[in-house]
Amino acid sequence: MAEVNPAARERVTVREVMNSPVITGTEDETIQAISTRMIDYQIGSIIIMKGSEPIGIVTDGNIIDQVVAKNLKPSSVLAKDVMSTPLLTIKDDRNVSEAANLMRKKGVKRLGVMDDGRLMGIISISDIISVMPELYAIAAEKARMMANQATTGRTTSLAGVCDNCGQWSEDLARTDGRYLCYECRTEVVAETPEREI
Repeated sequence: MAEVNPAARERVTVREVMNSPVITGTEDETIQAISTRMIDYQIGSIIIMKGSEPIGIVTDGNIIDQVVAKNLKPSSVLAKDVMSTPLLTIKDDRNVSEAANLMRKKGVKRLGVMDDGRLMGIISISDIISVMPELYAIAAEKARMMANQATTGRTTSLAGVCDNCGQWSEDLARTDGRYLCYECRTEVVAETPEREI
């Protein structure tokens, strides 16, 4: 199979990757009921709705951190007591790299997908990796390079998404603690001419 150009992958929209229909719950349901639904559908989260409005999300991590670790009884804890709120969302016509960047910036693994104010689906980091497997390879390479830089003091370049402009680049280099493309590195140098790239 031919290699897919990374720029073509960036044009994959959230709508094409999201999971739909969304499995939902209400804020007054117990964690026992929410957990049972997660098991039945083999999913790691339930979006909590108030009428037609998504107001939060209960993830398997919420349940472990706020119920299991505290030795609380799942049948006595309500979704509203453990859900993450507000639900972070993205429009369905955005591309998957934008979704990945938003997840990274906000430190979340899932986003609600919206269209005209309606919840249409949910997208997770694993959904993105399924269409962009090189993200995992890039993250692993970035970690390896950072470890190498710490021991050798050298800087090297790699391919990935620029931390400044969010565009794909085959020439990222670590500058001021971020991975920047050539153009963004050039701007940094122009602003602080005494520094080297």
